[in-house]
Amino acid sequence: MNVGAHARSFTPPQTTLEICANSLQSALAAEAGGADRIELCSNLEQGGITPSQGLIKHVLSVLGIPVHVLIRPRPGNFVYDNDYLSIMRADIEVCQKLGAHGIAIGVLTADGRVDVEQTRAFVELAKGMSVTFHRAFDDVVDQDEGLEDVISTGCARILTSGGKDNILDGELRLRRLVTRAGGRIVVMPGSGITTDNIRDLFDRTDAREFHASATVTLTPTKEEKSKSRFAVSRKRTDKHIVRKLRELLTLEAREKPNLHQGHQGYPTT
Repeated sequence: MNVGAHARSFTPPQTTLEICANSLQSALAAEAGGADRIELCSNLEQGGITPSQGLIKHVLSVLGIPVHVLIRPRPGNFVYDNDYLSIMRADIEVCQKLGAHGIAIGVLTADGRVDVEQTRAFVELAKGMSVTFHRAFDDVVDQDEGLEDVISTGCARILTSGGKDNILDGELRLRRLVTRAGGRIVVMPGSGITTDNIRDLFDRTDAREFHASATVTLTPTKEEKSKSRFAVSRKRTDKHIVRKLRELLTLEAREKPNLHQGHQGYPTT
């Protein structure tokens, strides 16, 4: 176990900014920009999948902020057969062994509901780690019912855009979810959060935790393409975007210090 990373003490700020990081470079940029936590993944271009064991281990060894790991064995929907569920169990065990602070999971039934039994089993397997139910929640047919189902599994938070492709379209439902949750679970908005809208989302949703990728697209130059036929565009977290997001959240919280008291629970990692 990575004792050094796991033994650190983290004091949560009034607001939490989680950055989705798809590489070592992105993870370092997220921390340099002031992120409070990262969700580590690979293949962000397709929504993210579980990163390699090597990447998890190395990121945990160099970062001083909590690292949550995405547990998603493939792109696509969130209905998994037994083989994929076995892979997910193995990945959770790896995260435990390496000392990850948390994981992000999401399993649905074929009829579009939270797979309560399997999710609860994963939460139990991840004992000692903070568990987020990720944006699989946005495929749930009834989010009010889904909220209660996720709460019953013991997850610490839900990452959601309010059931819409973009967070701005799901804003009203997000606020309703935060209200219905009543502090029993954190509802964390994500998908489309930018420096242009994060302050409004803070005001309108009553959320305290926010999830963003804060990426720029790196396009290979002609020279790079000439040297390798495998040169492709890729996304990378930009520390300057992260820093601006963090500054805006801090400013909003200072200006309205009592606006969000008592609405959400506050896991430390």
